[in-house]
Amino acid sequence: MATADKEVETSGLTGWIDRRFPMTSTWKKHVSEYYAPKNFNFWYFFGSLALLVLVNQIVTGIFLTMNYKPDATLAFASVEYIMREVPWGWLIRYMHSTGASMFFVVVYLHMFRGLMYGSYRKPRELVWIFGCAIFLCLMAEAFFGYLLPWGQMSFWGAQVIVNLFSAIPFIGPDLSLWIRGDYVVSDVTLNRFFAFHVIAIPLVLIGLVVAHLVALHEVGSNNPDGIEIKAKKGPDGIPLDGIPFHPYYSVHDFMGVCVFLLIFAAIIFFAPEMGGYFLEANNFVPANPLQTPPEIAPVWYFTAFYAMLRATTDPFKIVLMIVIALLGLLALVKGRGKWRLGLPVLAVLVLIFMALTESKFWGVVVMGTAVVSLFFLPWLDRSPVKSIRYRPLFHKVFYAIFILAFLMLGFLGTRPPSPAATLIAQICALIYFAFFLGMPFWTPRGKFRTPPERVHYKPH
Repeated sequence: MATADKEVETSGLTGWIDRRFPMTSTWKKHVSEYYAPKNFNFWYFFGSLALLVLVNQIVTGIFLTMNYKPDATLAFASVEYIMREVPWGWLIRYMHSTGASMFFVVVYLHMFRGLMYGSYRKPRELVWIFGCAIFLCLMAEAFFGYLLPWGQMSFWGAQVIVNLFSAIPFIGPDLSLWIRGDYVVSDVTLNRFFAFHVIAIPLVLIGLVVAHLVALHEVGSNNPDGIEIKAKKGPDGIPLDGIPFHPYYSVHDFMGVCVFLLIFAAIIFFAPEMGGYFLEANNFVPANPLQTPPEIAPVWYFTAFYAMLRATTDPFKIVLMIVIALLGLLALVKGRGKWRLGLPVLAVLVLIFMALTESKFWGVVVMGTAVVSLFFLPWLDRSPVKSIRYRPLFHKVFYAIFILAFLMLGFLGTRPPSPAATLIAQICALIYFAFFLGMPFWTPRGKFRTPPERVHYKPH
């Protein structure tokens, strides 16, 4: 009977393919026989939605490149041609521009869910690292694509961001010149940004997404209780608290996709500019190298990091130097082994270097460190439990303060600079870094609730 079943399984077109390519086994391993925890909630929609938006960006991007001209004299006109003359071109362009913002919406929410439920903890460190690398690639992809409409804001925004690299000591001017390909943002810059946006970064991004999913399916998905379902299996080897991803979560995610598409369509058809946050008014004006816009600000998904950059003034650099000196002193007093002398010496070298360099460079360092800090989260968090559900109240308060500080930075990044806004941004930036640097000290402390042996689940 087993032989007959095997012959049935391997007969026909499916069998012909399976003998040459692991189609059925791959489907079973990653979909129909991939057992996910049965207590997923709505926070687990956003991973699938990120994959959906990625497909949307690739497909709409292909159609846009059919009519787009990566030429400084023709780029803006080609975008207008797509909007006005190409059949349904306006819809494709708005799907792509709205998709860029919605990509960051779902990725930020996806990362927030990981932060809440400890999805970066052992054994999922590599899953988290791949996810952070995807986030970096998204930022690069969005930055390179931002210049392509060749409007006023995209032109000057690219000019400002590329000029930041010139603040790097010794290699800065040459590096910014290499990125632009010219002494100013020009046709050469547009062509190389176009190549990065449509070929180089998408290839890396797709590779990282595949690695992220493979790593996830190797160790299994986390859940709101932070319990490893593989620890308790039935006689058949199936986790007692696991259910097949298909059809249960494929149907579950389909509902999330429907709600998302309703919101996505509402934005496209009724508010594609979203009050200037998705598409700025200045980007509907052709790029003019001789006329600078009154305010130059990045798109909303960069504004939190832009606010940190703008907040790094000379007084704030002194504050950072004091913080580094205190950390070095703390390592000297509390450190053990090689760290006891190594970290204080490193702190002294950093302080000397800070004293010799301008605050503009340290603004770039602060902005970059804010992103890079995410990679070290699995080793900074020392909590004995994963999920925020079983952590002390003050942990939840710290998480809330961190999120509010990040949202405030994002808001301040969209506003014109002022002394009050700069001060608030500096405070929020310190909160942001204190959250990560303080994790080894505050995450193990407090009274933790004992997680249940089995996941909490209510059928619905």
